[in-house]
Amino acid sequence: MGGLSLPHLIVLALVVLVLFGRGRISEMMGDFGKGIKSFKQGMHEEDNKPIVPPAQIQQQQVPPATPAPQPTSTDQTQ
Repeated sequence: MGGLSLPHLIVLALVVLVLFGRGRISEMMGDFGKGIKSFKQGMHEEDNKPIVPPAQIQQQQVPPATPAPQPTSTDQTQ
């Protein structure tokens, strides 16, 4: 008991078709397929990306150091 048999699945499919309509379901499946295609394309692009060694990553992220201005002393107490 509690399992879905073939008649239950058929009734459930008919209810879904009545609620959403045939066009809406095919549109949703098309969007789902486009999403999977986009995901696979993104994974393929990630595989083809050149690998940058960690030393080059650190050099790219660190800005060049500029010397700090020397403090000038205006205090002339002796």
